[in-house]
Amino acid sequence: MKVFIGLALIVSLFAFSTARAAEVFLTTRPPTGDKEWPVVKEGTTRKISPHVHVIPSESVPRVPNVGIVVGSKATMIIDPGMGLLSGQAVAREMAKVSNNSEVYIVTTHLHPEHTTGEAAFPTAKIIRAKAQHQDIEEAGMRWVEIFAKRSPELAEILRGASFRKPDEIFDKEKTVDLGGVRVRMMWVGPAHTLGDTAFFVEGDNVLFSGDLAMKNIFPAFAMPQSSMRAWLARLDELERLPATQVIGSHGDLADASIIKANRELLAAIQRRAGELKREGKSADEAGRQLVAEFETKYKDWDQPIRVIPAVAVVYKEMP
Repeated sequence: MKVFIGLALIVSLFAFSTARAAEVFLTTRPPTGDKEWPVVKEGTTRKISPHVHVIPSESVPRVPNVGIVVGSKATMIIDPGMGLLSGQAVAREMAKVSNNSEVYIVTTHLHPEHTTGEAAFPTAKIIRAKAQHQDIEEAGMRWVEIFAKRSPELAEILRGASFRKPDEIFDKEKTVDLGGVRVRMMWVGPAHTLGDTAFFVEGDNVLFSGDLAMKNIFPAFAMPQSSMRAWLARLDELERLPATQVIGSHGDLADASIIKANRELLAAIQRRAGELKREGKSADEAGRQLVAEFETKYKDWDQPIRVIPAVAVVYKEMP
């Protein structure tokens, strides 16, 4: 479901306050009369490769695709969901597919629906990219507050949410051996956020791409450091991986073609925004024009309003 907020508010994102940025991600509402309850759903876990299971988001707003990578000696959870209730659901699903006592928690970026489920894993080892740790230190609890204010249900889900200090921080890349399967962790920001992190399960050829590549969802530029140039470069890097399955943060599970699709979309926005800037149009005017243009061209893609902040980033990066 597409629910759009005022264009002026989206344009004001590019004062780049966290509160304004949150509006990009909190525009979707449940159908009238339905309760908003973005907790990871139990009983839906799917095995997609020899070592990888996914609890799909089923396109529920503010529920991520959760990864469970199982080795012979350790298990890795990728994006444990929002709040303790989601984390507990993930823990119960993990117990169905793994007996390992050693557990790693990793996250694609700082937003609460990806991170705060860690509360259900008090003894797990948390590993974060240095840039993602910076995001959490600077803005993690602010994002929790913003989400919690959106509805009584979100406030309930996020009650008591906090961020543990990571057990390990890596700079650009780290590989974790879970026993019979290795997970390559890669800092791929600044794109959606400064601390974007992707995870490639070697051998199984499964890539968890975070918000950098999702199926039929317009990309969101969420942080002051978000960069169109960097995002395109990171997609080029991800496409060189031998991935056969690509799991975005949200939306349907997919194959590697979504990397190309997202790159082509972003490149088209970059090109058209550049043309309009050279014609003398303001970022506001260009954003409004290109929302309509890309909504028509990409009819099956959700949240075309996100084109506006993308255009603002292009304008900022152009001379």
